[in-house]
Amino acid sequence: MALGDGLSQPASSSADINIVPLVDVILVLLVIFIVTAPLISQAVKVQLPQAASMPSATAKPPVVIAITADGALHWDGAPLDLIRFEARARELAIHPDAELHIEADRAVPYDAVAQTMAAAARSGIERIGFVLAPQAGSPPANTTVRDANHPPAMP
Repeated sequence: MALGDGLSQPASSSADINIVPLVDVILVLLVIFIVTAPLISQAVKVQLPQAASMPSATAKPPVVIAITADGALHWDGAPLDLIRFEARARELAIHPDAELHIEADRAVPYDAVAQTMAAAARSGIERIGFVLAPQAGSPPANTTVRDANHPPAMP
């Protein structure tokens, strides 16, 4: 588009951005998304068949390793040292559904817990969990056992 009066000034072009077509396109896209959004979120209604089945055999209860404030280990209440712990953990690791729950006293140094976890991992135990006491006034939480080889996924 030429500007100027044609006599005293040479013709120049305008470098302004025209916003009207951009707003038109954005409004059309907004209408399209508003119309299609409810269609995407609808679930397919299916009547699932019902079947009676027996519950599967329950897995062995987890082995509880307690670490006292002085660093002593207890396997389901029986005291033992780290070498015997690793030997018993190897026997436990034979079972694929073996779980190890660690109950560490609040005053236990991190090094004692780390050595216990490392011995369990060396033995082949893949499912290691921590047992925590709930805080006063907090609702009980579900206990989750984490796989030692695979960290939890981030949401």
